[in-house]
Amino acid sequence: MKSAIAFTLFTCALFTVLPARAQVKMTRDQMLFYTSDWKGDRFPDGRPRVSDDLLKRVVDISIEDIWDFLREKGYRNQFESGWQALHIEKPFAGRALTAQYMPTRPDMVKAIQAEGKAEGRVGGNNMWPINECQIGDVYVADGFGKIIEGTLIGSNLGNAVAAHTHTGFVFDAGIRDQEENREIPNFNGFYRGYDPSAWADMGLTAINAPIRIGRAVVLPGDLVLAKPEGILFIPAIQAEEAISTAEFTGLKDDFNFELNREGKNGAEFEGGWTIAKYDGFAKWIGAHPDKLRMSRAKFDEMLAKAKEHADH
Repeated sequence: MKSAIAFTLFTCALFTVLPARAQVKMTRDQMLFYTSDWKGDRFPDGRPRVSDDLLKRVVDISIEDIWDFLREKGYRNQFESGWQALHIEKPFAGRALTAQYMPTRPDMVKAIQAEGKAEGRVGGNNMWPINECQIGDVYVADGFGKIIEGTLIGSNLGNAVAAHTHTGFVFDAGIRDQEENREIPNFNGFYRGYDPSAWADMGLTAINAPIRIGRAVVLPGDLVLAKPEGILFIPAIQAEEAISTAEFTGLKDDFNFELNREGKNGAEFEGGWTIAKYDGFAKWIGAHPDKLRMSRAKFDEMLAKAKEHADH
């Protein structure tokens, strides 16, 4: 009996001295749980790493063409509109690094500050996600729509985000120092509004957790496409096929527009995709190889599938 009691006391003592698992930043195991279908490259912390090639290609694609693909795959909550931006006319794309903010309450703030101290973090916790960012990331933050005293960055943190990402940010919250942030080279950001007030009464509660941005659901590693029309959050596991499919749709549209302009489409201004029309499409691509962003092999694969469902 004494030995059993001693063992129990030893076990309790052991667990009291072991470091607690981080609560703010998602662990690698948690990341793998939420992104288990991803089979490609990952960052050391487990976040999916879609290719640089996809980041470049997606900027030239219309939101509608990718949105249609995602809807067909069951992803119905990936788009959000109603933004202000540093440069609304300049689209950008990157990999999502997510953060969640909430209104403050003393006991929660105390616990988060203690964790930050134990991990060697410095500064206000609105700086912590920035230090996690990599080149090509988009810092995506759920700031519960707060603008007044919800300004997640000013000019100093704006420069920090730019230095860490070379891309930008998406905030369901506000920013300050808007004028100075606009002057940062090769940097863009979408946000809910501007206010000169400083960040107050809100705090970081999660890094790289699933978050909600308006009506959209965002996972860490999602491909973020920000355009004047709004923002599309493309699941990493769907990104490559979504982009190739959207590019194929865009090429079909370009070919069809040309036929319409030249009066060669009869009354089939939208459809009429017969085998013969697809053959003409293939010849048109052969004459305009510069229009292809995907490989020719991928185009031929998609063309063959399209022909299987062609009109007869």
